[in-house]
Amino acid sequence: MRNVLVLGGTRFFGLKLVERLLAAGDAVTILTRGGTPNPFGARAKHIQADRKDFAAVRQALANERYDVVYDNICFQPQEAEDAVKLFAGRTGQYVVTSTLSVYPFGGPSNAESAFDAHRYELPATYAADTDYGEGKRLVEAVLLQKAPFPVAAVRFPIVLGADDYTRRLHFHVEHVLRGQPIGIPVPDAPLSFIDADEAAAFLDWIGRSGAEGAFNACSAGDITPGEIVKRIERASGKAAIVLPETDKADGSPFGVPGAWRMDTARAEAAGYAFRKLDDWMTPLIARLVQEEEQAAS
Repeated sequence: MRNVLVLGGTRFFGLKLVERLLAAGDAVTILTRGGTPNPFGARAKHIQADRKDFAAVRQALANERYDVVYDNICFQPQEAEDAVKLFAGRTGQYVVTSTLSVYPFGGPSNAESAFDAHRYELPATYAADTDYGEGKRLVEAVLLQKAPFPVAAVRFPIVLGADDYTRRLHFHVEHVLRGQPIGIPVPDAPLSFIDADEAAAFLDWIGRSGAEGAFNACSAGDITPGEIVKRIERASGKAAIVLPETDKADGSPFGVPGAWRMDTARAEAAGYAFRKLDDWMTPLIARLVQEEEQAAS
């Protein structure tokens, strides 16, 4: 039985990851601020602490050692610096969730080498707050350059699912069914996605593989925002109103300025086979359309 710590883990793909770990017989501890109730009850140990409070987390973890630590809530470099200190000599592997946002827009699919965290220059001091993409670049750089334990950085694109609390795909379904405009500046920009179940499955896999370094993880194939809207139209029988520019409230969460894709050859060479995007995207759209129609009736 492995001893596993998950920082986060109470919603979306983090929750699905914990369910997978428990089903496999792992002893799981989740560490959260306590804003979301522990959905696992007595099946998982729950430590309540703010990961930004180094002293509180160190005290809460005591002298526990973990076979694997999953960090789904590391957004700033100082949090990564704290993790290096906290888990030195206390974990066999550290898996941090990263993002497609470490890469620029445009161009072909990005391989991991398009952003080399091992060579990324770390500033002498960190800004109090950085934007999401730069924060994740620095998080990866700190962990991969400084950690005395093995680190895997999993770069996900936009993660979708019926229980996505950010409701990014829901936004498009709701706007089409309600006849509201959707702002999409580049409807034909090909994008990578992954569904929440596979995000959890990949995290589970990489935590058992012992792999180190950066790994892209996304569904096989890509899709444009325009095609997503067309599939919603077909599922709902409603015509969408797509404009290049709208009020901010109507701007698509997928309204990027250009192609934004990942190359997953490295993960595939290591033995992971990704699901095809079309195997889950169209059924998910159909489900969300049905749920929205039922809610409106």
